[in-house]
Amino acid sequence: MKDDELKDILRNFKAVAVVGISPKEDRPSYVVASYLKSKGYRIIPVRPDGDEILGEKVYHSLSEIPKEIKVEVVDIFRRSEDVPPIVEEAIQRGAKAIWMQEGVIHKEAGEKAEKAGLKVVMDRCMKKEHQRLL
Repeated sequence: MKDDELKDILRNFKAVAVVGISPKEDRPSYVVASYLKSKGYRIIPVRPDGDEILGEKVYHSLSEIPKEIKVEVVDIFRRSEDVPPIVEEAIQRGAKAIWMQEGVIHKEAGEKAEKAGLKVVMDRCMKKEHQRLL
């Protein structure tokens, strides 16, 4: 993905579901989500357990997030093999973009998301790209 496309996502999509976020402050998922929140993004934590992270209600799946809550970017902090069902939920949910963090790569799921009209970023850190481009 080209820099202008990344800038477009970072500037225009402000509601980010962080799938696989950790409640531990030293974990990359927490650091990235905390940074994005400090820059004005709406963070929606998604993980199998917990009640609250970064002052936001934790949802146990993308499909559990109420329809009235907009989800524009699905930022994935899970193993690559866990990506396909997350992408499927993101498509059903009406997300605009899939963002797979550094080390997370799933070409088939990315292609499926693109065919469904979503923008796809793979193997990049949303925080680092925000710092670099904006």
